[in-house]
Amino acid sequence: MKSQLLLHAIRQCGGHAISAGSDTISAGSNRMKILIATDAWRPQVNGVVRTLNSLARAAAKLGVEIEFLSPDGFWTLPVPTYPGLRLAVPGRKRIAERIEAAQPDAIHIATEGPIGHAARSYCIKNGRPFTTSYTTRFPEYISARSPIPQQWIYNVLRRFHAAATVTMVATPSLTAELSERGFGHLGMWTRGVDVDLFRPDRAIDLDFPRPIFMTVGRVAVEKNLPAFLSLDLPGTKVIIGAGPQEAELKRRYAGAKFLGQLDNGILAAHLAAADVFVFPSLTDTFGIVQLEALASGVPVAAFPVTGPKDVIGDNPIGVLHEDLRTACMQALWISREACRDFALHYSWENSARQFIAHAHKVAVGAVREAEAANTSTATAHDPAEQTLVPGCNTRVTHEHSV
Repeated sequence: MKSQLLLHAIRQCGGHAISAGSDTISAGSNRMKILIATDAWRPQVNGVVRTLNSLARAAAKLGVEIEFLSPDGFWTLPVPTYPGLRLAVPGRKRIAERIEAAQPDAIHIATEGPIGHAARSYCIKNGRPFTTSYTTRFPEYISARSPIPQQWIYNVLRRFHAAATVTMVATPSLTAELSERGFGHLGMWTRGVDVDLFRPDRAIDLDFPRPIFMTVGRVAVEKNLPAFLSLDLPGTKVIIGAGPQEAELKRRYAGAKFLGQLDNGILAAHLAAADVFVFPSLTDTFGIVQLEALASGVPVAAFPVTGPKDVIGDNPIGVLHEDLRTACMQALWISREACRDFALHYSWENSARQFIAHAHKVAVGAVREAEAANTSTATAHDPAEQTLVPGCNTRVTHEHSV
């Protein structure tokens, strides 16, 4: 139902970016500059890094410059239990110097790691408002690897985000969940997909027995891959990605095809070759790869949890079922054309518009003054208290909730 409501509102906007108007960011003397502090960065390959890079490209088309305060230039240490992942160890003085050198109009903190904490401390110390985003389920990830209770970690994260003017969240389900856990100032920031990169005509012949059931992502415990690999399915199971659980799963599931890390056009060609995309994760906040599969004309099979419930919902583009095998087999009958058509409604430009609208609430200097002038005749309703709909600037109100 949530997915249908969102798609209905998107279609009211024509599924495209809003034409130039008062809410369009113009490139000129008041060109906006946003600094994003992030612990997740290249060479990591994950949803956060892909989202940030796609956001920067889309924002540039809207006349907004995005610069990153990333681990580049800092010492890094390997994350315990995940040696392929490294965290920066920044000094607060260096963080302050980099922020001040960037001279941003707005500051956004994308992650809750050392860089995120240092940037947050700088903003609080200097009385500077900022936005954050909740992109990773660290409580679930950490508790899967250690005996630390999830509630302890949620308490830490709630305190971290409480200082933000807006905490951006990708889906209505996650918004409701975080609200129940005491998080406030939540605003919608959905995701997009590159429909020119991910498309059905890129498919290659993988020369595997069909049907091909494929999953893409980190090969790590939080992705719940055994739930997929242990299924009794016809054809071939394909796993694309790398991670700390890769060697173990290769030993346990010798019949599956582990293709390692693939990127860009090569990934798109393999993804389009699948018959069903299987998304076994129970902990993703969104799951961008679902949209990439749909754009490739591949239906999705998943559990009915946050992420899949918001992207797939009741739309005829995938199957959500507590029995993942049932979802996989039923997904084979879904129209590939319907999947592609659905994905066309999700653009990174529209995602960027949502992000920029939130960033304007913490902008300073000339950009802030220009924003005040533009909104002086606007409605008194606070946009932060309304749910932004992916794909357009329409907000969900009672008249849409039919």
